[in-house]
Amino acid sequence: MYALVESGLITKYFNNPKGFMLGDVQYSSDIFMKWSVEEKTAIGIHEVVYDNSNFKDEKWYINTNQSFYFANDVVTASYGTAVAKAHADSLWTQQDSDDDLMSDDKSVGDVKVEGLKTILIKTLKQQVAEILNNTDWYITRNSEKSTAIPSSISTHRDAVRTKQAQMETAITNASDTPALETLHTHTTTDGVQSRPLGELPVLEL
Repeated sequence: MYALVESGLITKYFNNPKGFMLGDVQYSSDIFMKWSVEEKTAIGIHEVVYDNSNFKDEKWYINTNQSFYFANDVVTASYGTAVAKAHADSLWTQQDSDDDLMSDDKSVGDVKVEGLKTILIKTLKQQVAEILNNTDWYITRNSEKSTAIPSSISTHRDAVRTKQAQMETAITNASDTPALETLHTHTTTDGVQSRPLGELPVLEL
């Protein structure tokens, strides 16, 4: 991406190389590829430098739009301070009711917007359901045919539920969004990847 700077102000952006008029001169799109940095700079064309130092993982944060500024002969695109997504649910309040903002099927105290904790626990429950579904047929066969469930299957299913409970507790007890992010962040130690939240057990065949 390039920007045109005139009298110290950014006046135009070029997401893709294209011809443009500058004063009485028509410039072709070729200048973006063929001209040197010095030649482009001489007429006010600067390649944008991206500063992503404030950009954060969008799973956990709401980033600002990029802002562009020109200083020291450089055009920089940067982000403002990211805002953490709400970790807890927001609820409908009496004020919402008084302002007639609630639908008829909602009451004061009901969830208005789900926070990250609720979303993460719902996702975890879905993952557990999918894992258990893979061995549900053993339970069905036992119910219909009285065929014994292998001990390894029972042990695995119990382990999945135990780990689910531990993970839900860790998520529920997280104090804020950065704490939730830390729980889910993988790090590598001695070549082994892990995260504080841990992982659901995998059935060893």
